[in-house]
Amino acid sequence: MADTLASLRSLMASHSPPLDALVVPSEDYHQSEYVSDRDKRRAFVSGFTGSAGVALVTMKEALLWTDGRYFLQATQELSDQWKLMRIGEDPALEVWMADNLHSNASIGVDPWCISVETSQRWERAFTKKQQNIVLTSVNLVDQVWKDRPAAQVNPVVVHPLEFAGCSVTDKLSDLRDKLVQERARGIIFTALDEVAWLFNIRGSDVSYCPVVHSFAVVTQNLALLYVDKKKVSPEVNAYLAENGVEVREYATVATDVALLASDLLNSSTTQSGIQRNGSPNEADKVESDESVDLIWVDSASCCCALYAKLNPDKVIMKQSPLALSKALKNSAELEGLKKAHIRDGAAVVQYLVWLDNEMQDIYGASGYFLEEETKKMTEKQKKLTEVTVSDKLESFRASKEHFRGLSFPTISSVGSNAAIIHYSPRADTCAELDANKIYLFDSGAQYLDGTTDITRTVHFGKPSAHEKACYTAVLKGHIALGNARFPNGTNGHFLDILARIPLWNDGLDYRHGTGHGIGSYLNVHEGPHLISFRPRNVPLQASMTVTDEPGYYEDGNFGIRLENVLIIKEANTKFNFGDKGYLSFEHITWAPYQKKLIDLSILTREEVQWLNTYHSKCRDILAPYLDETEMAWLRRATEPVGA
Repeated sequence: MADTLASLRSLMASHSPPLDALVVPSEDYHQSEYVSDRDKRRAFVSGFTGSAGVALVTMKEALLWTDGRYFLQATQELSDQWKLMRIGEDPALEVWMADNLHSNASIGVDPWCISVETSQRWERAFTKKQQNIVLTSVNLVDQVWKDRPAAQVNPVVVHPLEFAGCSVTDKLSDLRDKLVQERARGIIFTALDEVAWLFNIRGSDVSYCPVVHSFAVVTQNLALLYVDKKKVSPEVNAYLAENGVEVREYATVATDVALLASDLLNSSTTQSGIQRNGSPNEADKVESDESVDLIWVDSASCCCALYAKLNPDKVIMKQSPLALSKALKNSAELEGLKKAHIRDGAAVVQYLVWLDNEMQDIYGASGYFLEEETKKMTEKQKKLTEVTVSDKLESFRASKEHFRGLSFPTISSVGSNAAIIHYSPRADTCAELDANKIYLFDSGAQYLDGTTDITRTVHFGKPSAHEKACYTAVLKGHIALGNARFPNGTNGHFLDILARIPLWNDGLDYRHGTGHGIGSYLNVHEGPHLISFRPRNVPLQASMTVTDEPGYYEDGNFGIRLENVLIIKEANTKFNFGDKGYLSFEHITWAPYQKKLIDLSILTREEVQWLNTYHSKCRDILAPYLDETEMAWLRRATEPVGA
């Protein structure tokens, strides 16, 4: 680490102009949350492996900003050469730079790895001391990363219409209507999941996310996909051409964006005689309208490298129209998500049955159902670790129809590790399971018909009264949010409090959001909506998906989280104040909550009724997917409880 920082500082000093600081973001060229191994520059520089964070290297200091999910993990992974900056508690990155770097300081960053929105926020902070953002011509980290992983050539695949639910032709037609409404003659897409969704393609360029490293440009006459052509088979190329999409080399996007800005972007597809979608006459009419001269970019995802090719006076900066279109699931996507979650729930139950038996046989645990002290075993024939059990969970999922891999690295955590919100176990350092400690697993899978994400917390020994009280408070918040009814126009920020009130009543809380959207065989974290203490003015709408995942984490002791995926639907209410219409949630995740961790005296009668109803549905829905032994276990796990 010391050599890496020294090499970076040497490059910073020799840069023209010399750099007083270098920012190393987590993001790749597409502002992705999860990135390929060769794009994990921040992890390489700092040693911190969490998915969110940003590093800052000055000539004398090295600082790492991350959010509450990763405070504990960062403390463990950062060397003493690094200082942890806690987002929400310490000054923000741009504030720290503005206050601590000298006047006229030069701050370097790779223009491909920073969004327009972020750079403009920095510029505003830097005005008081005339500090400057320097967009480097090369990535300095790449210059010192001698064993950087090579780029992989993974095939682009077509996502079948039966799962996508909407054709590329229809998606392009809808998109072009939006361009007309905004008086834009073109739009640039950089977010990988948006490109994949628009063209109904998938890939494996990023672990856990079925996306392809690609850009897209769409005008009334053109639909261009920028991707390494070696990834595109003749069959996929033909499919794209049939849908009016022309494939161009990934590296040519910058040149083409400059041509787009000059209104000189042409298509070889026209010259080859391939017909495009839509009416040529209507398209020509739009293109000839001189007032339609704007290029649409999403400032949150468009990188500075591409934005620099445009005339700022002719740019419309608004959220991508695909963000909401993608979030509003069509009927095929909703049906697929429900089916995927049923199969996934069966896998989770099979895992719990297996783990229950193993914990009793190997560790002398009282098991999932009984609250007794763990028996003392004279000798263990084998042991279970956080990694070996998570591998077993993956094997249950892998046996299910349409399985294509995990949707994120499984959080398999026992005892104090469960207090690390986004803990990622490693085979060489992970903990052995302990029947006397809480075990939390947060996991999900990618299926052709949907993406899943579920968290359950269990105890195979005798939980303490405190652990029960905390678990029950989390469960009460989980139920309260899932049962909410709210008017159209409500954003998730206003609902977040529902999941926290039972915890707040005991002076407890958690440092992460309560819910995120989830993709349809796409990214497990999907916007633009969320349920969080952080404001985001995106109303929740019917046919969106969102998670419900409150938690509580006690440093050095245990962690608790419960998570289901919900679909937002129209609600039937007695009245309809203001003719707004009302919404509610539908659970589509099916796996039991551990009854022995619940303090029933804390639950209301309505909460007990909800729990019994949910467990009854679990039995009915999962029965066709379980054998007799598994079903007998599930019946016992879901027996009704009394108020």
